[in-house]
Amino acid sequence: MAEPVNGEEAVTGGSGSRALPIALMQLSSSPSLDALEAEVSRVLASYPATELIVFPELHLTNPSEGFTGSDALADNAEPIDGPRSARLAEIARTHGVWLIPGSVVEADGDARFNTMPVYSPAGELVASYRKIFPWRPYETCTPGNQIVSFDIPGRGRIGLTICYDAWFPEIHRQLAWDGCEAIINVVLTPTIDREQELVLARANAIVNQVFIASVNAATPAGVGQSLIVDPEGRVRSRAVGAEPCVMTDVLRLGTACEVRTSGTAGLNRVWQQFDGIEDGAAIDLPIYGGRITPATWRPASH
Repeated sequence: MAEPVNGEEAVTGGSGSRALPIALMQLSSSPSLDALEAEVSRVLASYPATELIVFPELHLTNPSEGFTGSDALADNAEPIDGPRSARLAEIARTHGVWLIPGSVVEADGDARFNTMPVYSPAGELVASYRKIFPWRPYETCTPGNQIVSFDIPGRGRIGLTICYDAWFPEIHRQLAWDGCEAIINVVLTPTIDREQELVLARANAIVNQVFIASVNAATPAGVGQSLIVDPEGRVRSRAVGAEPCVMTDVLRLGTACEVRTSGTAGLNRVWQQFDGIEDGAAIDLPIYGGRITPATWRPASH
């Protein structure tokens, strides 16, 4: 997990393009690691500049006919450093890409987590995020309790969320404050509320001035409609249906810093709201047992 930094210490400080070519794999679920590697090879053959490849939630552990609850996935649970992880690390290293294979069912003692691992082009497990908000009561896995991000050298800091996390703005605010300029949301939504999730992706992008990349499973497991939103809330690209497809884009992460400096539409500079009143009174937030303190409001990347 990337540690929060502030001011001039930010790894993502400054503007510049910092282009990150990305591929979102809106595909049907498949437990086959060979099939996943074949998809990685196929994408890189067609889009060789791709640096980050992302699969949907539970892509490797979800039954092909659709999500049937956490209990049905128990047989696929492994420790985060188990054989499955070793193979995924090998795939990332062999193809020289950053790889997010969706999320997997992680076994940790008697607990089962819905966990999103990240592998570097060197084949290292650089981050793993346990879903904080499983969709209750249907999803019975143990909730995580840490907000997680990771750094891509020369590019920037990337935040991680899984599906229903998108409905909780606190996670996105913290990730943005930690210096993230893009947030990856892996999804397995087979229900009609995908329409609301599309609105939330734009809202979370707008209020935090970050890129949001949300990749859902294709039919029959999910209803697709993956999308990428820029830091001003504009939809850069969207899959209009549920069919399998690959969405490619180039996230110029420096755009987030530019929008935070100049304002959304040249107007709204939400991270500078407390400029000039650093000694102002704190705003208590009883729901969190915490507060907004003007002197510490600014994000790490600004």
